[in-house]
Amino acid sequence: MSDRRPRPKGGRGVFRSLKVRNFRLFATGQLLSVTGTWMMVVAQDWLVLDLTGDSGLALGLVTATQFGPMLLFTLYGGKLADRHDKRLLLGLCNAGSLAGALWLAVMVLSDSVRLWHVFAFAFFLGLVNSLEVPTRMSFVGEMVGPRLLPNASALSAAYFNVARVIGPALAGLIISVFGVGPVMAFNAVSYSAVLVCLRLMRPDELRAPVTRQRGGVRDGLRHMRDRPALMTPLLLVLLVSVFALNFQLTLPLLAKNVFHADARSFGLLTAAFSFGSLCAALATATRTRRPSSRTVVMSAAVFGLLETVAGWSPGLLAGATLLAATGCASVYFGQAANHRVQLGADPGYRGRVLAVYTLIMQGSTPIGALIMGWIISHYGVRAGLWLGGAVAVLAAAAAAVLEHSRAAPVTKASRPTESGPLSPDHSAASDRASDRSW
Repeated sequence: MSDRRPRPKGGRGVFRSLKVRNFRLFATGQLLSVTGTWMMVVAQDWLVLDLTGDSGLALGLVTATQFGPMLLFTLYGGKLADRHDKRLLLGLCNAGSLAGALWLAVMVLSDSVRLWHVFAFAFFLGLVNSLEVPTRMSFVGEMVGPRLLPNASALSAAYFNVARVIGPALAGLIISVFGVGPVMAFNAVSYSAVLVCLRLMRPDELRAPVTRQRGGVRDGLRHMRDRPALMTPLLLVLLVSVFALNFQLTLPLLAKNVFHADARSFGLLTAAFSFGSLCAALATATRTRRPSSRTVVMSAAVFGLLETVAGWSPGLLAGATLLAATGCASVYFGQAANHRVQLGADPGYRGRVLAVYTLIMQGSTPIGALIMGWIISHYGVRAGLWLGGAVAVLAAAAAAVLEHSRAAPVTKASRPTESGPLSPDHSAASDRASDRSW
């Protein structure tokens, strides 16, 4: 590695990772691109509802189609991320997404779009994301190093949620005035921002692992098996993701069928959820320690309670307020689980571990979308929110019982393992000691 590689100081500043030039470029490109993606999500949902006569089942099928490839290919994507140049892989992924988004935009602008076009684009985007997501998540550590990883991860969630505030609000406004087509076109162009920023990075300042692990997917799974402290958050994320994190499906139906709102109000409702998410992302940006199992479990329980209450919202204003709180709790839980998993993995296996995390978090979306689509079609969108919140609470309770049953007397010598400063490596023994601190 070159001596030019920056070594920013530690500290507790919220934006300290942005002192790293490569990460600053990365965050800039991602902010622009993800804003376009969230604009596209709103436009795509509205387009599907228009093409199908407000069918919740069709919306669920499109969501399942988009996330379905992640069930099949994300683990292989994590393997590729551990073995190849992540910067190059990200460039190829974003170039592919640009081409697919441009094709759909042309179909919409030429008034030739059909439902199968939306399904085809959703499948293609899911295929690309099965490689892009684990690569992008593990690439953060190579840009900033282990000391700044928690802060950079939280800032990644922050720009994601800034985009989720800005994107839907802009999309709702543009759709109400100009229609869906211009939104789709902007999304296609936004991918070029990532390509430019990747090109401007300095490769010699990246902190790649000293040795790249050449094993396959099974080696990554064995690595996780040897770290029991990773299993509880992963199982909890699985249940919460399938039943409770289906807002891409529930929010448009809540806005249109319950509150009888237009596209602009739907965008503002989504923005309220995202604003709460942004607050949680900034709150976790000052984290310097690996979160405990208790933090992960309690945040899941709070999220479930808030989602259940949001299902009772009497009107648009109350719904926006409760969804902001729900969004805050959902991201706080997601960040706690992500940090606990990511910082419990050896850097050489981080791509594959994060591929499993991504597979659970996003690859489970097709299952959840189909389940929620069926429930909403028969019992209404409020029932979907009530069920999702209840499952999150019950899953948190089960995780608490599991952690308590695995707990053992903790000596004073082993306690600092859980609450001490973060380290790039965590042995299986230290993870077991961490589990006992419940």
